[in-house]
Amino acid sequence: MCGIVALWNAGSAEVAAGMTRKIAHRGPDEFAIGQVGDGPGILGHCRLSIIGPDNGRQPIHHGGAALVVNGEIYNHLDLRAILGADRFRTASDSEAVIQLFDAASNGTVSGRWIDRLDGMFAFVLCDGERLIAARDPLGIKPLYMAPMGAGLVFASEVKAFDGVAVGDIAAVPPGHLFDTRSGLRRWHRTPQGAASPEQDLDVDDLVRELRLVLEDAVRKWSMSDVGFGCFLSGGLDSSIIAALANRMLGGGLRTFAVGTESSPDLLAARRVAAHIGSQHHELRFTAAEIASAFDEVIYHLESPDVDLVRSAVPTHFAAQLASRHVKVTLTGEGADELFAGYAYHKRYAGHPAALAKEITRSLGTMHNINLQRVDRITMAHGLEARTPFLDRDLIAFAQTIPAELKLFQEPNGRIV
Repeated sequence: MCGIVALWNAGSAEVAAGMTRKIAHRGPDEFAIGQVGDGPGILGHCRLSIIGPDNGRQPIHHGGAALVVNGEIYNHLDLRAILGADRFRTASDSEAVIQLFDAASNGTVSGRWIDRLDGMFAFVLCDGERLIAARDPLGIKPLYMAPMGAGLVFASEVKAFDGVAVGDIAAVPPGHLFDTRSGLRRWHRTPQGAASPEQDLDVDDLVRELRLVLEDAVRKWSMSDVGFGCFLSGGLDSSIIAALANRMLGGGLRTFAVGTESSPDLLAARRVAAHIGSQHHELRFTAAEIASAFDEVIYHLESPDVDLVRSAVPTHFAAQLASRHVKVTLTGEGADELFAGYAYHKRYAGHPAALAKEITRSLGTMHNINLQRVDRITMAHGLEARTPFLDRDLIAFAQTIPAELKLFQEPNGRIV
């Protein structure tokens, strides 16, 4: 995980360095600024070393182009096999982006090259004549852009623009790509959800397949050359992720739970950790500590939304705890949106088509709500948070599950 900055026909290396320093918390391991040949591109990068820690320094150069990436490309090994491992110079998953782009430009691979990337990412790639910036399908990783004179400026967080003379700052939308040659276009659309089950649907088979797809997602999103753990609230979503990850490791997963003294979350997480056999860590916070954390939380969150701030406080303490032990943590984020787990979803009981539409809508808005909280607060502590429930293959499969099956009605009429 990292922080990225890019200047195109604007500013200077000093401006890029100053912007990158303002988001250095996102990548405390390395810091670099690079001019892209003799062209108008300048790239800044602060790195949290997770994949290829010894030789994955960015910007990554290939030919006359250079690249900075924030995030993870989970299918980078598959892309290496497809493109030819001999063309890669680093062990970094990020290099797959520039090598895939180069192969597509030379006609070695066909089709839309960016659609071959599977992961959570935001990146800027440029050469002497062209800049391309893109963001993953759901906007798990952030990317902002703003005009600066006749040029453009990009950064991972809004605070990077502080003190820089730019115009209106706007987010690159999730699943979009910006190209200085052709402008902004949408490269990914979230599949629409299904409503009612077919008459011959075998629900037991559906459940078994869902488990396999979820196991694959956890395995994929656990990719790391450094240790990782899991946030554990004791609720269903994080408990599922922790149980699967711990089994995949063969035991010994580090789990992290926070709360006030004797809070239900701490007690529930403790029971789950004991059941799965994880190495469990707890942090208790007081009302006074919550009050003292507000300024830091709001600064990093980059949002004054009351509900978002409220939910960001426990994330702050969880990230503080986890960052003492690991660089990567898994979370249960996205399960409620995908499987109708919020209380308000009950109002859609008996209206599966409307529920399916609402699930699809809410997935498309996560980038500036819960995903913003998870990204900003964990990265403030130099910690990478990963959301296996938001794996692209898992979303595609879950959206084929009829929405009617995501709300269960008991014989007494109660919706759960």
